[in-house]
Amino acid sequence: MGPFLRARPTRCGATSGQAPAPGDRGSLRRSISEANLSERRRVRRKNVKSMMVLQAGRQTGGQEEEEVGPAEAPNEAPGTLSTEEYVQSLVRPPRRTPFFILLQGYTEKQDFLIYPMPGKTHTFGQAPSSPSSSPLPSSSSSSSQSPPPPIADTPLNSPDLLPLHCRVRLSAEPGHPSPSQSPARVRPYHRALVTLNGLPLSSEAPLRPGDLLGLGQHVLLMYRDPRQPGTPALPAWLPEPSRSTPGLPSPAFSCHLCGRSLRDDAEALAAYLGSREPVLRYRSDDPEEEKLLLEEIVTRAVFPSEEKEEAEPQEASFPELDGAYSLAPAYLFALCIQHTTDTLGPRGMPGLLLRIAGLVKKVTWEKIKELGERPPESQPPEGSEKGAEAMTPDLRPLMFWMANAVELLNFAQRKAAEVERDDDFWDDPSDSQDLESCEEAMLLLDEVIMYTFQQCVYYVTKGLYSVLPALLDTNPFAGAAEGAPHAPAGVARVLSLFSRTLALARRSLLHAELRDQMFGYLFFFCNTSLLNTLMERGEIGPFYQWTRAVQIRTNLDLVLDWLQAAGLGEIAGRYFQKLSATVNLLCVPKTSLLQMSWDSLRQDHSALSPAQLHHLLNNYQLGPSRTKPPAWEPPTAAVEELEKGDIFESFTEHPPLILPSSGFRLSLSEPLPSDDLHRQLQHLRTFLWKRAKETLPANQRPPF
Repeated sequence: MGPFLRARPTRCGATSGQAPAPGDRGSLRRSISEANLSERRRVRRKNVKSMMVLQAGRQTGGQEEEEVGPAEAPNEAPGTLSTEEYVQSLVRPPRRTPFFILLQGYTEKQDFLIYPMPGKTHTFGQAPSSPSSSPLPSSSSSSSQSPPPPIADTPLNSPDLLPLHCRVRLSAEPGHPSPSQSPARVRPYHRALVTLNGLPLSSEAPLRPGDLLGLGQHVLLMYRDPRQPGTPALPAWLPEPSRSTPGLPSPAFSCHLCGRSLRDDAEALAAYLGSREPVLRYRSDDPEEEKLLLEEIVTRAVFPSEEKEEAEPQEASFPELDGAYSLAPAYLFALCIQHTTDTLGPRGMPGLLLRIAGLVKKVTWEKIKELGERPPESQPPEGSEKGAEAMTPDLRPLMFWMANAVELLNFAQRKAAEVERDDDFWDDPSDSQDLESCEEAMLLLDEVIMYTFQQCVYYVTKGLYSVLPALLDTNPFAGAAEGAPHAPAGVARVLSLFSRTLALARRSLLHAELRDQMFGYLFFFCNTSLLNTLMERGEIGPFYQWTRAVQIRTNLDLVLDWLQAAGLGEIAGRYFQKLSATVNLLCVPKTSLLQMSWDSLRQDHSALSPAQLHHLLNNYQLGPSRTKPPAWEPPTAAVEELEKGDIFESFTEHPPLILPSSGFRLSLSEPLPSDDLHRQLQHLRTFLWKRAKETLPANQRPPF
């Protein structure tokens, strides 16, 4: 550590009246008795300009010298400087290296006025406790002792500092190839309270000459760099000269403390309230304000608009600028997390994220409970014309919070990963608690996604359960001109359920992968339900015949064609594969079917299990006095296996739910995606500003 200058007078142990060695003109070591020298020598001593040589001699081994107060001149009035005090107050700072000037410290007797930065990096931190304050460990137990805490380049005595509190480094940049011209950058360690020009600092930032660096609650330093040529720029903390209003004296409309005009404040407030920048400022250290803000975000959440959705097969694209922006809660919560991280640093994020996740889970669970407690008589009869319309209000809040939870979860994962990658700043024992809070919050959001997904599938399948049998029983050719099929009422109700579900997912801005997986679950249910019904009906009546199979095939094609046009054809083809194979087998003309063997049927309809194929052939309606051909019989070796096989599909073998890993919409680095989101952001800014006016004194209210 380089030479320092103490903020108080000291003296060394030199003998009174000892003459300096030849050539020791730069040495300023003098005893107090020299205050009685001749007036001529006293005047000459007042011309000394530097104390750096004295300080270099005092900083030997880090030990402090004996503190002896200077003798007061006999005739000096109280408050005047003695000769030695005056000499020590004439100091020149370093000329070849950056340094810090102490503006405010914690212990006046132990603080220095100047802290040079001789190397490329420099750390500030709390001074270690004195070795005499704790017993030395014995040699036998030294191996089990924990390693000593790190020691900063400049240890300070403020009690609220960390052992390593802040780091300053000289970074080479393209415009500064020479190390001597490298600009400085400052970065706080994790959990360290650091301010730069009065604003909280949470990540690395440029440090310019004249900047004020605050460490903890007590230490304030000013950075200076004599290597920088030219006239130093105006410090960032110094307010610009206020613009006076024409025709009026400027003091009448300006702050006497900072010089900022009231007109500037009004313009800054108006600009902030109306800005489309993704910024939301509030007092992160005020739990009550944070609580009110989060609750206001939830209270103003607007579900997707309820609009009549026709069963149109085209791929509809719903503009995000129309109506309420469905991802507004996730976006606004993300702005809160970003602001807290910027102001309080990484330590502020885990707690806030956990509170947000808990609030999202609470409001979602309340909505699910409300739907579950609704009396059955308030619902229209299952399978009625209004069944799909009645389902939409149930799905709307579920999809809304599922869409917001998945976007918020991804944002939280990215922010947590950024913080966790900061290995240099995760050295506090309580860091593990912060990481556990982040993990707990993510588990809560994951739970919201999983449960709302299950509830959405439940409500849609509940509606499908009553309308799906129409695909097996409806004759699409009845009343059709020239035999051309049309969508009868039974099929239209199935399409209406799919149409409204798809439209609501799009209006909710549900992630495309979750939307596709939801329809995958629905198609899995449809395939399993219809196939099991087919297998069951074949045992109790004349169901397996060509005419009935063609009707079923036509109804199924009407549904699949609509899904194909809506962009869901690939998913539908995958999950309706077994049902399609069953209907295709029954649609084979009887004459052709009688000529096929077991092996050829197994090859052409491989989606069916041997037990299912054997069941269909055994119950196929060949007509009176017609027997089953011997070629349909399975090999003898497979008979025992067929008897053990199950002809019904299991509802429990549904596909797994996989959370998406890409393709998210929420991004704070891009402009606001919606006019509605801008209006909600303006409301929150105004809400916070009005509260500040009501709760804070006038001199503590932020200008924006």
